[in-house]
Amino acid sequence: MSYKIGIIRGDGIGPEIISEAQKVLEAAAVRFGLEFEYTEILMGGASIDVTGLPLTDEAIEAAEGCDAVLMGSIGGNTSTSPWYKLPPDKRPEAGLLKLRKSLGLFANMRPAYLYDQLREACPLRDEIIGDGFDLVVMRELTGGLYFGERKTFEEEGLRKAVDTLSYREDEIRRIAIRGFDIAMKRRKKVTSVDKANVLDSSRLWRQVVNEVAQDYPEVELEHMLVDNCAMQLVRDPRQFDVILTENMFGDILSDEASMVTGSIGMLSSASLREGSFGLYEPSHGSAPDIAGKNIANPIATILSASMMLRYSLNLDQAADAIDAAVEKVLADGYRTLDIMSDGMTRLGTCEMGDRIAECIQLG
Repeated sequence: MSYKIGIIRGDGIGPEIISEAQKVLEAAAVRFGLEFEYTEILMGGASIDVTGLPLTDEAIEAAEGCDAVLMGSIGGNTSTSPWYKLPPDKRPEAGLLKLRKSLGLFANMRPAYLYDQLREACPLRDEIIGDGFDLVVMRELTGGLYFGERKTFEEEGLRKAVDTLSYREDEIRRIAIRGFDIAMKRRKKVTSVDKANVLDSSRLWRQVVNEVAQDYPEVELEHMLVDNCAMQLVRDPRQFDVILTENMFGDILSDEASMVTGSIGMLSSASLREGSFGLYEPSHGSAPDIAGKNIANPIATILSASMMLRYSLNLDQAADAIDAAVEKVLADGYRTLDIMSDGMTRLGTCEMGDRIAECIQLG
């Protein structure tokens, strides 16, 4: 069977890490008799350079025609890149926000899992890590502060900026349902994160989450203020299973959760809508300072490709093979620069992709 995959190479290290993910996908295709058809889609700075826009209507249409989309990273150096001299709605990141909204990708799922082989890379002490942690951040992706009304103006002779944080109850309900559904497949615990002691939007969030929880009596629900959650993630990440939260809080907490694993270069991400379609990308940024140096860690993108096989294409066996190959390569002592430690063998971006692909082929 043939599957149509949209490919957004993006900016910075994006093209490099996407190439390694495709290498791994092709190894899985050979082993399991699959066929992948790739559609190239421009977005971000790469799209600005060609079309003048961070995302075109044609690119959205191309993405809609795919079974799933695999994306590298977008954006550049905000201090030096000409992209950031453009108005905010014409910059690279605006393309990603538009794509999420246009495709209805309302649920972002970011796993944070500590590989036993990378315990030394984890910045937390052994007594905090214990026997490891395995959590998922479920972030609402198309509402909240990032999509609210915004304006900058002058008032009483001073510049003033306003950003609006708003949520409808149906937006909260659908991400809550997705979070509880994921929890049912894991350890049956949801930590809903808000700022209900200050924000009306958070008070509505908490009310709706409580309503949804009534349909999931097997799932333990706790509420936690966002500042406390940020502290608890470094105090005891083992307490979390599914962290459910709104857009901006999720943006911040998911990066924190990924860093306590040892490297953001290891963490995958999925943005989902109703049905099977999803956009899959690494949790890290475009890292323009290391682009083209063959030192970027491609594992987050490779694991994102695995998530794509599992959640959008229903190819669990191939996804399992990719996950197992990553663990095998790490167990054999191979590392990229960001996760390097004494006694390990350092590999470049391409060499890491080669090694993982080889493990898949060998089974």
